Amino acid sequence: MSKEFSGILKACREFTVKKATAKKRAKNIIFATMSVAHVDDDLDAPGEVYYAEKILNNGDIYTGKWSDNCPNGQGKYLWSDGCMYVGDWVKGKTMGKGKFSWPSGATYEGKFKNGYMDGEGTYTGYSNDTYRGSWVINMKHGKGTRDYVNGDHYEGDWRRGQPDGQGRYQWINGNQYIGQWRNGKMNGNGTMIWASGNRYDGSWEDGFPKGNGTFRWADGSFYVGIWSKDSREQSGTYYPSSSRTGTFDWDPQDVYSNDLLGCLISPGERISVYPSQKMATWPCEGEFLQKLPIAKTPKANNARPKRNSVDGRLSNGDGYCWGSETDAGSNSVYSEQPRESSEESRSIQTDEVDNSRGFQPHCIKIQPNKKPGTTISKGHKNYDLMLNLQLGIRHSVGRPAPATSLDLRATAFDTKEKIWTKFPTEGSKHTPPHQSCEFKWKDYCPLVFRTLRKLFKVDPADYMISICGNDALRELSSPGKSGSFFYLTNDDKYMIKTLKKAEVKVLLGMLPAYYNHVRAFENTLVTKFFGLHCVKMTGPAQKKVRFVIMGNLFCTEYAIHRRFDLKGSSHGRVTEKSESQIDSTTTLKDLDLNFLFRLQKVWFQEFCRQVDRDCDFLEQERIMDYSLLVGVHFREVSGSGEPVTTETRNSGVRTPTANADQSGDVSTPQISRADMDLLFDPSGWASIRLGINMPAKAELTMRRSDFEAQLVGEPTGQYYDVILFFGIIDILQNYDISKKLEHAYKAFQYDPTSISAVDPKQYSKRFRDFILKVFAEDT
Repeated sequence: MSKEFSGILKACREFTVKKATAKKRAKNIIFATMSVAHVDDDLDAPGEVYYAEKILNNGDIYTGKWSDNCPNGQGKYLWSDGCMYVGDWVKGKTMGKGKFSWPSGATYEGKFKNGYMDGEGTYTGYSNDTYRGSWVINMKHGKGTRDYVNGDHYEGDWRRGQPDGQGRYQWINGNQYIGQWRNGKMNGNGTMIWASGNRYDGSWEDGFPKGNGTFRWADGSFYVGIWSKDSREQSGTYYPSSSRTGTFDWDPQDVYSNDLLGCLISPGERISVYPSQKMATWPCEGEFLQKLPIAKTPKANNARPKRNSVDGRLSNGDGYCWGSETDAGSNSVYSEQPRESSEESRSIQTDEVDNSRGFQPHCIKIQPNKKPGTTISKGHKNYDLMLNLQLGIRHSVGRPAPATSLDLRATAFDTKEKIWTKFPTEGSKHTPPHQSCEFKWKDYCPLVFRTLRKLFKVDPADYMISICGNDALRELSSPGKSGSFFYLTNDDKYMIKTLKKAEVKVLLGMLPAYYNHVRAFENTLVTKFFGLHCVKMTGPAQKKVRFVIMGNLFCTEYAIHRRFDLKGSSHGRVTEKSESQIDSTTTLKDLDLNFLFRLQKVWFQEFCRQVDRDCDFLEQERIMDYSLLVGVHFREVSGSGEPVTTETRNSGVRTPTANADQSGDVSTPQISRADMDLLFDPSGWASIRLGINMPAKAELTMRRSDFEAQLVGEPTGQYYDVILFFGIIDILQNYDISKKLEHAYKAFQYDPTSISAVDPKQYSKRFRDFILKVFAEDT
């Protein structure tokens, strides 16, 4: 670093004489987005690469390779406040390997992408707080190790800048924790080993033991029980070792008040300012604005508010930024080309692309969002059923029960484990009087579902209020062929689905494996089940209605603009609706899908792993006919109801792009708006889980008109910033005799690989192959 810094100082001395003159000259030289004082007055020849030494009028200095009015290649940039970058540049942005140093003495050396610390790199703080590992848009994300200034050490998984996943933390005093983490705290299964030789093995929550666990002393004694900071919830048994004699006065709460006091996680050193926040705006970026009307239709009255970008410039929301010096110039670019002619030329270009490649063009139109379903009010045919259901749930959840452990006995899963309760209209010792008809209520495996609700962190009071509160349920029409009815709670948290007797048997049969699966994999995509019940009406018919309570995948503050039910089969997998008929409640199918969804690398890798795990589980349980339900929220929709595109890329189709030169080559992609918003508000990361609130890019695809059943269309290079919600649903259909007969019958008429009813092993493979074509890594 000393040699590199001396090189910069030498350049400073060489420029001392010229600096005053250069600053005066800079006042008369205005480039697209910032003023730069050149050593000479010659303008760059397009494409020419040469070594340059330049002083900017704000006092910053750049020395290195230069092309098209911005850094390109190896170069050094010294800011007037003492920050310095030495490394690779691509079109004015730090891209590749480089080293950034702060005036405090802190350094980062590693990979850069679009000005951000992104990839493998090492940050060494001014106090020698050091992190070595993976970065994603300035955040520690992936595998990494950190040596804290106080001597502590962590090695393991990181997510959103915090230890998250599997990792080991060792304190300077010799204590260490090995296990699972979440948001920088010990959470999940883990082991704490004290320097004294004592250890705790068991469950953790928010940095403290919670749930089943064992505390062992160095002499072999141990205590087994349920742990909690609330002494009223604490219970267990002490087992002394053969060497320990006499009475033993010990309180489990001592672990919280004494033993864990020396096990605080170091907050570590904070980065004062990120390299991306120091990046200058170069003239080469402004040149791309000249091509903007080709790629985007200019809007005469753009009502979308501007917002600050990372480096303090203003953005119009489309990913293009400019400084105050060139706002007028940018607007003049729009005014030089009338809106009508621009739209016409774009339409002509699109038609040429579509026709030349045999594409079927697809227009996207977002209809006003509406709440799905019909409120069940008095007089509705299922009004009494709704009241019965609410009365039964209130009784089941409110019934007193001892604290449950997550380790359930096999008897809890016995299919005969069920409780019948009679609800007379006048009430009884255990049930309240009610205005509905008399009915019987059955709870299947109540202990298992109570424990599942605990595992999924469902508060009993909130659960009852959602389902049994003053608000009525909403009835949805069945989107499938099963004939089931669906009910949705008013707060959209829970969905209630009626089941056939065969489906109840499938769920009860797979319940032990399901419980173990969702307990082992926190990010599982399979449906979350919270309760299984039955209402038996009185009267001659003695009608039984069986139903399951599930989590609603689309319980979100975001409007779901498109929803897709994807299986990987083509026969009958199309919705016969025009674009104008599709709204937020329409469930589209495989052949309606016109997007590829691109996830960030870390999330995509986790997605692939989890899809494999979930499919292995369903295949093992002989389940088929399930699907991936995907909800898409477009982050920006124009006043005319069309999603607003982000930057486009060259994906095999020569589509116009705002970041392309005249030859059609594409420049370095910009950070998406979704990622930018997360940078401005890192707390937004906390709400992101696999399949929930996931920022992504959706690339528009088009199917070729000469393919009748092309499952995945060809990418167009047109991108949208989206928020995704997805999960695996309809997991209660096994490959029984009826499905085998359906397969045999349809296989005579259609391509056997195109129908839904196939063997679970074949179904699983086809489903995985299709889903991993629809979802891809954002490169």
